[in-house]
Amino acid sequence: MSDWTEIKITVPVEEAQTAGDIANMAVPYGIYIEDYSTLEQEALEIAHIDLIDDELLAKDRSKAVIHIYISPEENPAEAVAFLEERYTTENVDFYIEEKACKNSEWENNWKKYFKPMPVGEKLLIRPVWEDEFDAQGRTVLHLEPGLAFGSGTHDTTRLCLEALEKYAGSGKTVLDVGCGSGILSIAAMLLGCESAQGVDIDALAVKTAAENAVGNGFNEPQVKYVQGNLTDKINGKFDIILANIVADIVIRLCEDVKKYMNPGAVFITSGIILPREDEVLAAFERCGLTVTERRESGGWLCFETVLNKEK
Repeated sequence: MSDWTEIKITVPVEEAQTAGDIANMAVPYGIYIEDYSTLEQEALEIAHIDLIDDELLAKDRSKAVIHIYISPEENPAEAVAFLEERYTTENVDFYIEEKACKNSEWENNWKKYFKPMPVGEKLLIRPVWEDEFDAQGRTVLHLEPGLAFGSGTHDTTRLCLEALEKYAGSGKTVLDVGCGSGILSIAAMLLGCESAQGVDIDALAVKTAAENAVGNGFNEPQVKYVQGNLTDKINGKFDIILANIVADIVIRLCEDVKKYMNPGAVFITSGIILPREDEVLAAFERCGLTVTERRESGGWLCFETVLNKEK
């Protein structure tokens, strides 16, 4: 197997959020950010410890390092060119390095920085390799993201999970378009929904999502994942439809989503960057969808929409 390519982007710590959001546009998987500017505070709040390794204490607090990983099938030069162009446009001071890395390195690096994390009011996302955690009364979602997008750490996923809490409940059926790791559909089930179906164009994501469902106690036919392009393999109607993807795909999905919506259904979309908001809102209006709530975090948007009664 060919090696993956690791791209390291060093930026001033105050520009880490912007730089990280841009990096996440370059790849839909494998991003983590080293930011030690609030190391002591986070150690106390998250890990509940005040004894910190000397190596961590010696890290440069003024810089953040963003790591992304390019699969052997992709061209690293294209990703670097994209990043250079976007960072220059946004006036981000950056330095980029590349190196080859084994798949095992990617996985181990990811795991170092992914810790149990509360989301919304009800859930705790727990990576399966972390055995020490305090659920604090929350429902625990056990997750092995693998190479699929969706760990709960990114703003887009968190926004979706927070919106989902409002609607999930007994008897509800769920469709997760672009399911990635399965985090959204599994969360829906843990929050009391009756059944969930997920679809992703990536076969690896479908496999990962199915394994995560089993790891949380859900099997077919209650929870089912299929490989497909958007809704081309989907039948039936649903009470909650989730799409944590990108603006262009959300716009395309708007054209057909009403065919899959039960009366009173909600269509929750995320993965939309601020500059694309007007285009997405125009698509909602054109397709007979009304926005009932807009959520924003870190330059990303999440919308809750319902069908217009007159349409």
